[in-house]
Amino acid sequence: MPPAASATSVPGAYTAPRPTARLAALIADIRGTVGRGLPPDPTAHLVGECLVPHLGAPDLLTPEQCESDPARYRQHLLHAEHDGSFSLVALVWLPGQGTSVHDHIAWCTTGVHEGREHERRYRLLPATGPDTGARLVATADVVSERGEVCGFAPPGDIHRVWNGGPGTAISLHVYGADISRFGTSVRRVYPQPADR
Repeated sequence: MPPAASATSVPGAYTAPRPTARLAALIADIRGTVGRGLPPDPTAHLVGECLVPHLGAPDLLTPEQCESDPARYRQHLLHAEHDGSFSLVALVWLPGQGTSVHDHIAWCTTGVHEGREHERRYRLLPATGPDTGARLVATADVVSERGEVCGFAPPGDIHRVWNGGPGTAISLHVYGADISRFGTSVRRVYPQPADR
């Protein structure tokens, strides 16, 4: 997902925050899972199992890591593994804030820490003739509540995400890449389909 403008989302400007004890334990669990070297789909699933026991825990994130931005959703980079194998991000969404339609540079696992996260998933249909281009078709609408996780890997990872609820939403996202180096987890942004 495209990062909000902040010092922690600029390549080369990443400074590791001091994690809470619970966050440090979560990072260690993710490190052990990713270190197994499994393919992307099972890795994303197993990382979700790492997230579940920590979602909603009041001692997971610091108050600073839960800060929002009135202009757009905010990204807090919590950890980037030294070997580039994964990154852990907290996304903070005020009501109505969301992403463009996009896909990713690597596998991703998300878990809702607070509030709820809305997602629309898409499939890219190829062009059917010389005068028609490829087009996106919505395949699913999902609302994830606190404590719920999902994971996916390219291809088949085109979606948009937003906070459709009345309060702040916070979700944790684990990406199979070092987004402190790339500056984003997004591979491509797609034009908004008519079914928005």
